[in-house]
Amino acid sequence: MKHNWTREETIIAFNVYCKIPFKDSNKNHPMIKKYAKIIGRSPDALNMKIGNIGRLDPKLRERGIVGLAHGSKIEQMIWDEFYTNPERFAYESECLIAKYANDSIEKTSNIDITNLPLGKDRDTMVKRRVNQSFFRSAVMTSYDYKCCISGVSNPELLEACHIVGWAEDYQNRTNPENGLCLNSLFHRAYDNYLLAITPDCEIIISDVFIEKVEGESFKRYLEEINGRQINMPTRFYPKKEFLDFHYQKYLKI
Repeated sequence: MKHNWTREETIIAFNVYCKIPFKDSNKNHPMIKKYAKIIGRSPDALNMKIGNIGRLDPKLRERGIVGLAHGSKIEQMIWDEFYTNPERFAYESECLIAKYANDSIEKTSNIDITNLPLGKDRDTMVKRRVNQSFFRSAVMTSYDYKCCISGVSNPELLEACHIVGWAEDYQNRTNPENGLCLNSLFHRAYDNYLLAITPDCEIIISDVFIEKVEGESFKRYLEEINGRQINMPTRFYPKKEFLDFHYQKYLKI
C-alpha cells in the first residue's frame, strides 16, 4: 500500500494544479501522467490530489466547482504556504520536480540557459527564469490561454503580464493573482500606462492611446472596449490591491 502523501509530493501536486486548467484535469492528461510517474504515484492518485487541492480554491467554489470533498490538512498547509511566499514556494516546487526526476532544474523547467554568466549571477538568473516560467504557466492556464481584453487565443501572441511590476514587489513576482494574460500589444500598453484595469476589473483606455491610433477601425475598437469588464480567469483572480496599485499610478500619468 502506498504511503501517505508527503509534503514534497503535495508541493509537486500543487505545482501541477497551477499548470493545468482545473476542468481538464483527469488521469489521462499528459501532464498528470508525466508528474505521477516522477513522484511514483498513479495518474488517478495525482488527479485525486489535484481535486483535493481544488476544494480550497475560493474562486472555484464561487463558480460551483468544489473539487473533491475529502482531503487532508497537508493540502491546506501547502495552500497557505504558497500564498505566504509564492516567490520562494514556486522555486522550491520546481526544485523538487528536478530532484524527483533526477534531472537538472533547467531541463525540467524547460528554460534556456544559453549565454548565462557563471557563479552566483548564473544561479540568480536561473532562479529568475524558473520562476518566470512558473508564473507564465499559472497565469496562462488561469485565463485559458486567452487575452483577458481582446480574447486573442494564439499562444505565440500571448504574454503573462505582471500587474505590480517585477521590480516593484519581490514577494509577489510569481503570484498568479498578480498576473494578467494579455496579447503583446496590450501588455506593452499596460506597462506604459496607456491602459489600465480598475480594481473592479474594468478596462480603461487612455485618451493618448486612442488619439495616436491612425486606423479608424482600431480606434473604434479601443473606444468600444473602454469601460468593459475583462474576461475573468477561471481561478487566481487578479487581486484588487494589485490592480489598484497600477491604477493609481495610471491616474497620475
